[in-house]
Amino acid sequence: MPAASEAESIASKFIREYYSKHPVSVENVASREFGFGDFEKKIKVRHLSFASDKELNRYLVDNAPPFISCSSALYDRPSAQPMEAKGRRGAELVFDLDATDMHLSCQKEHGTSWVCDNCLSAVKAETLKLIEDFLMPDFGFAANEISVNFSGNRGYHVHVSNDDVMALDGNARKQISDYITGSGMRIESFFPTIGQKGVRLEGPKPTDYGWGGKLARGMVAALNSGTDALTALGIGAAEARFIERNKAAVILGITTGNWDKIRITRKAEFWANAVKSMTIRQSDSIDRNVTNDPSHMLRVPETLHGDTMLVASRIGSVKALDKFEPMRDAIAFLGGTMLVHAAKVPEFSMNGMSFGPYENKEVALPTYAALYLLMKRVAAPA
Repeated sequence: MPAASEAESIASKFIREYYSKHPVSVENVASREFGFGDFEKKIKVRHLSFASDKELNRYLVDNAPPFISCSSALYDRPSAQPMEAKGRRGAELVFDLDATDMHLSCQKEHGTSWVCDNCLSAVKAETLKLIEDFLMPDFGFAANEISVNFSGNRGYHVHVSNDDVMALDGNARKQISDYITGSGMRIESFFPTIGQKGVRLEGPKPTDYGWGGKLARGMVAALNSGTDALTALGIGAAEARFIERNKAAVILGITTGNWDKIRITRKAEFWANAVKSMTIRQSDSIDRNVTNDPSHMLRVPETLHGDTMLVASRIGSVKALDKFEPMRDAIAFLGGTMLVHAAKVPEFSMNGMSFGPYENKEVALPTYAALYLLMKRVAAPA
């Protein structure tokens, strides 16, 4: 196969063309630190700043960087070094959700460098859960204080911004991520009689506030989804089938706070393991380091992602996120075709069309699909 640099040279021409036709606008651009990467490293140089969008866009056209990131923080001197010299004025609260971190079953088939429809659906659902189950009800953030961007590859970036959030220090951000991920959560806080022999297992109700209600609602949802959903929570296959047969009684019990409605051996251990598995499942796709660090940088919205040549699209509202389809709505180059040599490519869909699977095959593809495969390193220019 031809050298990777040939594919990178082709991609660079398209990147330059994109920025010459699609100017990027960044809110508070003069107060943010910028970082740029090449095809090998997503942030190779940082501590750069721009006085205006015009100056930034001139840099993008001149240099055609494959990766463009900027700080969630606002600084007095964004290009100063070290970090302490920048004079941080405040930082948005950000969350980075990536399908790679969700340990999905499909990844056993295609690996973590590839992304399939199931990956994208799962990470979108997790992003909606973060917003609708945590940020809005538990923290009281308004819809207009939350913005969502597609990362350009395998996930989403969620930004929260208001005066109170901008003032949060690293410790306060850690407390928020700890709450959302269930870190340090003690199961006894929600099941006061757990481990007590001969005593009914009392637990949270679906109507309870905070994590208690989430645990109860999550278990009811799993019960209504069937045995596969129950086994995904760490419940054994035989126990899952038993619970499924008695689903109505179990759900009735949970809704009244009685988690002991059916007879289960080692009930305390059983329910504790099930609930623990559920909390991990709900939280493991959130990169806590991104949330905890006020100086972290994320992809600039409406810029290209060098691993896919898709646009890191600014989505806006939660309602818009529900309808957003990355492999349709984040495509940058709709015209033309390109001939590539596909090494080993799983079946995939883009722009409503299905492609592949391909193996050691020369194939003519729409430009966007060819660029996607080139940057995923599963094809080379023919």
